[in-house]
Amino acid sequence: MDGILCIDKPEGMTSFLCVAVVRRLLGVKKIGHAGTLDPNATGVLPLLIGRATKTLDRLPVHDKSYTATLRFGAVSDTLDVWGQVQETGKPAPTLAEIEAVLPQFRGEILQVPPMTSALKKDGVRLYDLARQGIEVEREARPVTIYALELLDYHQQEGLLTLHCACSKGTYIRTLCDDLGRVLGCGAVMTALRRTEAAGYPLADCITLDEAKKLAEEGTLQERILPIETALAAYPTLTVSAPQAHRFRNGGSLDLVRLKETVTGPVRVYDPEGVCLALGIPENGQLKMDCLLSL
Repeated sequence: MDGILCIDKPEGMTSFLCVAVVRRLLGVKKIGHAGTLDPNATGVLPLLIGRATKTLDRLPVHDKSYTATLRFGAVSDTLDVWGQVQETGKPAPTLAEIEAVLPQFRGEILQVPPMTSALKKDGVRLYDLARQGIEVEREARPVTIYALELLDYHQQEGLLTLHCACSKGTYIRTLCDDLGRVLGCGAVMTALRRTEAAGYPLADCITLDEAKKLAEEGTLQERILPIETALAAYPTLTVSAPQAHRFRNGGSLDLVRLKETVTGPVRVYDPEGVCLALGIPENGQLKMDCLLSL
């Protein structure tokens, strides 16, 4: 049982627990996930099952998309409403004021990671230090915001909803806090929903309740997507039957004997259309990087 099962993670559950539930439903030991979601966040959580776990470090798409809601007029030690929130007493900005500052958060920007993150400082997780009441200096890191669009705004309540498409390593709650600081009133994130991850949109997801029902019916495995869908950004290469036999058994292929020029990672298929492996060119040979099919 190998492939990708996309779960719409519910609020109030850790990504680890979500994996544990699906592991029990499928009866499979090897399951990983492509990108942790905080317990209070919901949305796309791609689960890598069986042989698909080998592709985790080879996933070509690391960008993510979110729908986030924030509230102006407050600040928090965790940058969201699940921490210690303090009201600033400042009025919410106007729509025009918000639209005027959004452009400075698009493109490549610098972010200081929050203390409630899994990044390490001298070998210790920042969130472990935060639990001890310790705050340490963190270096700003470059991230890319591909899109940042206003979806809804209620000035009276100070509630703003945004769509954000961003690179790996972007902290949306930091983005909310930074926006509040620039506008001079403070802001805390109140809701976060991931709408795309590792190239998979919400449309590919099922809820945990749906997964449980399908498992009871014995059809959950039918929702597992082929491993190669996680590697869809890589080009394809079809080899001959003898080449497929050699490659499947770990043998390298001479690049000059292939029908197509290979300059980077490729998904290698046999003549029947079965995705055999991810191959990489090296020293004139196409070598197996990750076996995807027996």
